[in-house]
Amino acid sequence: MNIKILTPESVIFEGEVDSVLLPGKNGEFHIMKNHAAVVSSLEGGKIKLFTKSVGEEYQKYFTKEKEKDALYTFPLVSGVVEFSNNKGIILCE
Repeated sequence: MNIKILTPESVIFEGEVDSVLLPGKNGEFHIMKNHAAVVSSLEGGKIKLFTKSVGEEYQKYFTKEKEKDALYTFPLVSGVVEFSNNKGIILCE
């Protein structure tokens, strides 16, 4: 599935991921391939991308949490996510 993460300054990630774990207003939720369409607000926490690599151009924005599971995180103050048809856009600050 394809995820694009945007901040007011720039695109901080665009690429294929296995799944993404997001901090929603009512708790964390996990979006995986073929997930139902969703639009949700996000609150402070971490965006967690499960992927083999975030790409060289995006590495400066992410912290690699687990070597084995290829988990990359990005700190989030607030934002929104829209996901449908295996494509997601996350707008965040």
